[in-house]
Amino acid sequence: MVAGIPEGVVRDTVERALAEDVGSGDITTRAVVPAGVSCRAQVVAKEDAVVAGLFMVEATFRAVGPAITFQSAVEDGTHVSVGAVVAELAGDVRVVLTGERTALNFLQRMSGIATLAARYVEAVKGTKARILDTRKTAPGLRLLDKCAVRMGGACNHRAGLFDGVLIKDNHIRAAGGIGAAVTRARAGCQHSAKIEVEAQSMDQVAQALAAGADVIMLDNMDVEEVRQAVALIAGRAETEVSGGVTLDTVRAYAECGVDYISVGEITHSAPAVDFSLEIVEG
Repeated sequence: MVAGIPEGVVRDTVERALAEDVGSGDITTRAVVPAGVSCRAQVVAKEDAVVAGLFMVEATFRAVGPAITFQSAVEDGTHVSVGAVVAELAGDVRVVLTGERTALNFLQRMSGIATLAARYVEAVKGTKARILDTRKTAPGLRLLDKCAVRMGGACNHRAGLFDGVLIKDNHIRAAGGIGAAVTRARAGCQHSAKIEVEAQSMDQVAQALAAGADVIMLDNMDVEEVRQAVALIAGRAETEVSGGVTLDTVRAYAECGVDYISVGEITHSAPAVDFSLEIVEG
């Protein structure tokens, strides 16, 4: 495992990314840079950020040229300021230039997610609410996206459809109601599985409570509705706020006393953090 991700997943993800970018070879580098030239290079933060994905940077360069030496200057999850050197590497210039963009793409995306996650975590500090991600991730990069969320100090919701029961509006319609959906979920899933139900109104909150839901997701409700729902639930189920939460509103939702706040923006709209690779010798 690397940062909680199976080594095979890291290797396969890097290989796919390099195949996409490098293809049959880096024709510019092969034409311009003589063979056998060595260099030393640094990866530098161009803005304040939470660093995430250095392990993917290392894996990328080693996939291009195993003889590359790589050393992280900070650990993933570290807050850094603009200008900070986050990693150093040395070896064949051709390898460094060929792997540069793929390596930085991983680092920029993951650090962007970690940085935004950290801002949400800081915004609810002092409340009991925990910030969760969602399944709104880049196809094929979910494990990396969710790893970056953890590096930013937030928590993961279910990894996929296979490891958590979440009964949403279309499930409710298809099952014929909340009560029927919960009953079938209890019968069809292992006994230890938590049953979460999405509720879009106070009436649905009451139905989810009556059905024995373990977690009730308060979907697209405003702050006052969430406050009323938390009072109605009164600790008989865990509560999660979801839908339309922003950095400007997350504190108000947290102060309602909810257990979780899930934010899709953390993974689907996090701005990439700017990093550069600079050859400093050779």
